[in-house]
Amino acid sequence: MSTRIPSRRGVLAAAALAAGALILTAQAPMAHEFKAGSIEVDHPWSRATPGGASVAAGYLTLKNTGTAPDRLVSVTAPFAGRVELHEMAVKDGVMTMRPLPDGVAIPAGGSVALKPGSYHIMFLNLKEPLKEGAKVDATLTFEKAGAVAVQFQVESVGASESGHSHKSH
Repeated sequence: MSTRIPSRRGVLAAAALAAGALILTAQAPMAHEFKAGSIEVDHPWSRATPGGASVAAGYLTLKNTGTAPDRLVSVTAPFAGRVELHEMAVKDGVMTMRPLPDGVAIPAGGSVALKPGSYHIMFLNLKEPLKEGAKVDATLTFEKAGAVAVQFQVESVGASESGHSHKSH
């Protein structure tokens, strides 16, 4: 009976394959994307809140892969007493914030970023502080795509954007 010694090339190929599989499986639980119909919800996140804070904001990107426009019409979250969609804008050098009772339009084949200083989700009457590193549940409801459960990753109090790496679209 003879024993076959694998070639160096074979060993390196097997090691590369194993490393690739490990990277893919390690990243799978970190995926932070959700889908409802033709709407993709990319990286929902919020900032940690100091004790006693009663409001927080939520951010994400909505991508419409469909041929018809859609609209984010509402958000619910068990950790907040009320949730509203808002827009911040600067007018005559003054920062203003206003609720969007009709929601946020997402054009067909387009995307909309809910980010600091722009469109965002307001979580009002927080039932508990948002702690860095936690994930909090919410449900987004779209006019056409329907409802989708998502998780917001809670980043640091001073985060200016999500700590996740974003795909370029």
